[in-house]
Amino acid sequence: MARPLRRTRGDLVATAAVTAVSLAAVAGVWLTSPIRGSELTPAAGEFTAAPVLDTVPDSLSPAWSLDDAPLPGVHRPVIVDGLVVTYADRTVTASDPAGETVWTYRRDLDLCSLGAAWGRVVTTWRAANGCGDVVSLDADSGQYTATRSSISPDEVVAVASNDRIGTVGAERLELWRSDLVRTVEYGEVEGVQEPHLQPHPGCRITSALTRTEHLAVTEVCPDGQGTWLRFQETTPEESRSPEVLADVELSGPGARLVAVSQAAAAVYDDGELVTYLADGREAGRVTVPAASGDGDGRTLPFAPVTADLPHHVSFFDGERLYLLGPDDLEVRQVVEDAAGTGVAVGGRLLAPTSEGIAVVDWDTGETEKTIPVDRGGYDGMVTLGVAGATVVEKRGGQTVGLT
Repeated sequence: MARPLRRTRGDLVATAAVTAVSLAAVAGVWLTSPIRGSELTPAAGEFTAAPVLDTVPDSLSPAWSLDDAPLPGVHRPVIVDGLVVTYADRTVTASDPAGETVWTYRRDLDLCSLGAAWGRVVTTWRAANGCGDVVSLDADSGQYTATRSSISPDEVVAVASNDRIGTVGAERLELWRSDLVRTVEYGEVEGVQEPHLQPHPGCRITSALTRTEHLAVTEVCPDGQGTWLRFQETTPEESRSPEVLADVELSGPGARLVAVSQAAAAVYDDGELVTYLADGREAGRVTVPAASGDGDGRTLPFAPVTADLPHHVSFFDGERLYLLGPDDLEVRQVVEDAAGTGVAVGGRLLAPTSEGIAVVDWDTGETEKTIPVDRGGYDGMVTLGVAGATVVEKRGGQTVGLT
């Protein structure tokens, strides 16, 4: 008969040693993990979004102001499910239309990018792996919904649509779906074990925009290979192997994207606004005044100031607001002397100006009246949003509620 197994003193010592090593390893991971220095204060109860403003107000006055640090590519107020999301002092805060805090999320890291889609707030933080530590939070409650971590450039610009969010740097671009699984990886990659997956290695990305299944990228390639617009799929069969649908050579390194639709992309190129269909064919060309910035020699890709309206895609060039057709991106109207992008209320465009908010008929471009707004001497870019019955203005490092 076999002797029963017995634990010896040596077995106990070995087990203790293995346990100690394992605990030390776990503790080391915990101590160095970026998520350790975080503090989530979720909503105290269920948040119910208030009805959205549907009539043009006769007057507007500042009701509250929140610190909101500028982030690359985040030009407009971040509003999701009736909550206004701001960032200051390493803390993301969701506030209701009255300016009261609903939930907060703090990290011992700096925020790289902030966006909203799928009823969630997506935050991208700068950690040891660059701007690659991503946390998605439920907009209503502030609770965690998904996370991801990957190597990323140290400086990135937000790139987003209603069903994709990601970041882009001069070296690489990533897009993620709602569970934060990457769907597109374009540019420089860490793994060189699988060569030839990236079609244009070594090129510098100068702008990127996405909508639905449509991704457009401009880039400058080395050794005189030119400046290009690339149309791509947002959901290729393999995220590491981009699917480029069409290539368009542009006139020079200053060319950059200013708008994108599901069927086309608009590029500012040497004093002209040129529209290309997703198959690469040119669809229109119009001479326009010089846009702000030259798009050349930038550390970060150019991030246009854009906003969607019910019947238009819009972008702000630093002095005027363009209203484009939602599919063909043809210039329909131009709002002169605008201060930024606007928002639709009651069948009209509310567009910020230096005097206040212009009420514009978007079919004719006519300004029907201007609602005065006291901005306390601030004269920079202003972009608008709506949360409940509150008109929200983003002004540099402040987000202000008007009622």
